[in-house]
Amino acid sequence: MNKNIVLCGVGGQGTVLASKLIAAAAMKKGLSVMSAETIGMAQRGGSVFSHVRIGEDVCSPMIARGSADLIVGFEPGEAVRMLPFLKEGGQVVTSSRAILPVTASLSGSSYNGEDMVSYLKRHVENLLVVDSEKACGELGSPKALNILLLGAAVSSGRLGFTEEDIKDAIAERLPERFHKMNFAALEYMRLHP
Repeated sequence: MNKNIVLCGVGGQGTVLASKLIAAAAMKKGLSVMSAETIGMAQRGGSVFSHVRIGEDVCSPMIARGSADLIVGFEPGEAVRMLPFLKEGGQVVTSSRAILPVTASLSGSSYNGEDMVSYLKRHVENLLVVDSEKACGELGSPKALNILLLGAAVSSGRLGFTEEDIKDAIAERLPERFHKMNFAALEYMRLHP
C-alpha cells in the first residue's frame, strides 16, 4: 500500500495525535511510514498540518503538490488551504465547523466556514463533510474531533485502515480512561451515516 495523507487544522484540535495514530497503525502492519508536522503558532490557534507517507518507496516525509490521496481537514478553511496537495480523484474529509483564525480575529475581518465548505463542494470531486458540532455534542466532548474525523476517513474507504486498526493504535497510545470515548468517536460515522 502506498498512501499520502495530509491532516490539517488549528492548534488544539488533535491533528498531530491523529497523524501519530495513522503512523502507528501502519507500523503495526509492517508498513514503512514517514511523517512530518508543521505546527507554527499552534498554541495561539495557528495552522497545524501533518504529512503522513506510507509505502516502500517513501524517501521523504513531505508530500508533493498534487499527490495526496487524502486530506483530513479539522477546519474547513485549512482544508481549502491544503487543496493544492490533493491529487486528481483524491478524497477530502473535513469538519463543517469553522474556527476563526487568529489573523481574522485580530484584524476584525469576517470568516465564514460555510463559504469554505461551499468552495470545497465546487472544487472537490470526492468530499465528505462531517457535521462535527452535532457529532461531538452527541459524543459529549469537542476533544473527540480528531478521532471522529479518523473514523470518517475510515468510512470513506480512502484511509487504507480499518476501525480495528485505528482502535489498536488508540489502545496502545492513549491512556485507558480515554478509550471508551475515542472508540465511540471512531465508530460514529459508521453508526450515523
